[in-house]
Amino acid sequence: MPMDDDLLPLHAVAPDVCVAPQLTPQAMAEAARQGFKSVINNRPDYEEGPEQPTNASIEAAARAAGLQYAFLPVQGGYQSPEEIAAFAQLLADLPRPILAFCRSGARSTRLFVAATRG
Repeated sequence: MPMDDDLLPLHAVAPDVCVAPQLTPQAMAEAARQGFKSVINNRPDYEEGPEQPTNASIEAAARAAGLQYAFLPVQGGYQSPEEIAAFAQLLADLPRPILAFCRSGARSTRLFVAATRG
């Protein structure tokens, strides 16, 4: 099946976990089509202003597409031990494959690395 790289620009961090930059509500149906079971949003609402899609709009689209959805907003420069533990719990609890996103994909990647270290 052809992938829509513009709608869903993915980077694999594990065989069943990918990260992406900011996703739109429209990308949720594409994520489901590509076989993802869960989405984790690591980006705080309005981080970039009112043009950024809101958590609520993305969650509604994800659930409409049949995806599990979690909102774990973290700051770009620092992820606390509690946030890392919460991300690790989501990795343990959510059905895979999982797609996590933030502004660029970097903080979701850092969360994944920290949560799976050791």
